[in-house]
Amino acid sequence: MIETMWLWGVLGLVLLAAEMATGTFYVLWFGVAALIIAVLTWLMPSMSVAVQLFLFSILSIGSLFVWRSYYKKTETHSRVGQAQGEEIGRVGTIIEPVSAMQNGRIQFTQGVMGSREWVAVADEAIEAGKQAVVIAVEGNSLRVKAQ
Repeated sequence: MIETMWLWGVLGLVLLAAEMATGTFYVLWFGVAALIIAVLTWLMPSMSVAVQLFLFSILSIGSLFVWRSYYKKTETHSRVGQAQGEEIGRVGTIIEPVSAMQNGRIQFTQGVMGSREWVAVADEAIEAGKQAVVIAVEGNSLRVKAQ
């Protein structure tokens, strides 16, 4: 019969391999917990299966919660292929008038974040045909000011 230590060790390695395939950081903690249980069963071979399962659940869920409490996501949205702030300072032409009370549209000669036209938001009135510069990205629109 296979020793319990080897079962935990193989389970830990399989879970770590699954983590490497997914890259989510969630399965990692279960794999690490299984490897810790493998070491504990090597040190204390008489440990009961109930204690092993209890320790595995405590270690895996506990480490997952500790990791989640310290993990800080740096960005709340994904901009794949875009350098952060690359669009700030870009100059475009207003094609629909924009003011503090009305959204307009701005057009660029070269696409910005995958599109040539964007909804424009401004604190000042800018007429169609005038040049404007992007000062911020606000959701699905660009905040602009007259150039």
